[in-house]
Amino acid sequence: MQEVAHKEALPLAGVKVVEFCAVAAGPFCGMLLADMGADVVKVEPLEGDALRQWPPIRDGYSENFASLNRNKRSVTLNLKDAADLEVARKLVKDADVVVENNRPGVMERLGLGFASFRDEHPSLVYCSISAFGQTGPRAEEGGFDLTVQAASGVMSVTGEKDGPPAKCGVPVSDFASGLYAAFAISSLVARVRSGGPGGHIDVPMFGCTLGIAALQTSEYFGTGRSPGRLGSAHPRNAPYQAFQASDGFFTIAAGNQKLWHSVCEAIRRPELAPEARFATPTDRAKNQQELKVILEEVFTTKPVDHWIETFRRFGVPHARINDYASALADPQVAHMGWVQQMSLPGGVETRTFASPLRINGEGLPIRSGPPALGEHTDSVRKLVTEEARLKA
Repeated sequence: MQEVAHKEALPLAGVKVVEFCAVAAGPFCGMLLADMGADVVKVEPLEGDALRQWPPIRDGYSENFASLNRNKRSVTLNLKDAADLEVARKLVKDADVVVENNRPGVMERLGLGFASFRDEHPSLVYCSISAFGQTGPRAEEGGFDLTVQAASGVMSVTGEKDGPPAKCGVPVSDFASGLYAAFAISSLVARVRSGGPGGHIDVPMFGCTLGIAALQTSEYFGTGRSPGRLGSAHPRNAPYQAFQASDGFFTIAAGNQKLWHSVCEAIRRPELAPEARFATPTDRAKNQQELKVILEEVFTTKPVDHWIETFRRFGVPHARINDYASALADPQVAHMGWVQQMSLPGGVETRTFASPLRINGEGLPIRSGPPALGEHTDSVRKLVTEEARLKA
């Protein structure tokens, strides 16, 4: 994969970001900004971001932490110490963007809240990520991806129909919130670049998770009923789920009438297409359990490979149910250059999933691996001191 050759060519080149974040949502947001060229200084407590302790650990370094903190610098500060707090304040005053994911009120008590900088730094883009938002009856509550998935309804629609609630296997609340935050920050940076003011962005994980559930909330608004668990099935389309073959499972997504007719042709059951139970998407969704039984009588006569090739020929969207080893080995991943080598502190080489985005056909580079704890503390302190001296 070609990469954008120079940092200066990246969209957020020259944008200074200070990140007061730990674990997932905030660090993911910071990494997205860093991938786009922003200079991200990650401020950590002396013991470091808690994610640094999450396995797998290689030669003392967390691969989980590495996956969310490339292209950043690390500075360790004790924000209860007056001198270190002053360094943090100077970093903010010199920054274009602040990202923090502490509980509401924490940054204010430290003198690092948005209001502390609003008047003297009107162009500052300040983003606060929290479980429920900066105000309201639940604002003071903490939360993690699991609890937000539960509170927002995700767990009520995840899993098999008669099974217990399940969380999504990917931390969607954390990463959706990080995406919302990065989008909002980039939008306000564009406004500042056009001569407008900065502002305070409130990113509630609870609200972001409800926001990406637009199809589920609209189902409730339209029917008055909360959607339930359907496993891999779809509430409005069929066949649109996982099916069993003779040696495993695969998926097909016949999301319209043309594709439904193609399914019938592919399995040599054309008489199913006009049958009243299955004539329209609504009919098929209503009777999808019956349809599943009929289709699996055919599907279980052949292996997954047979059906993958069959539906490829008939133009029906389909997929194997990959584990992550298989997904990362997909030839499309190699073609796009998404898996890249990355150096951990100490020289250990690993692999990571890079930004999936391209700009004018070029991928976004990994300019530096994840930092060691406090790796850039001394250099940043010196820079802050020198800049303060020049402004004096």
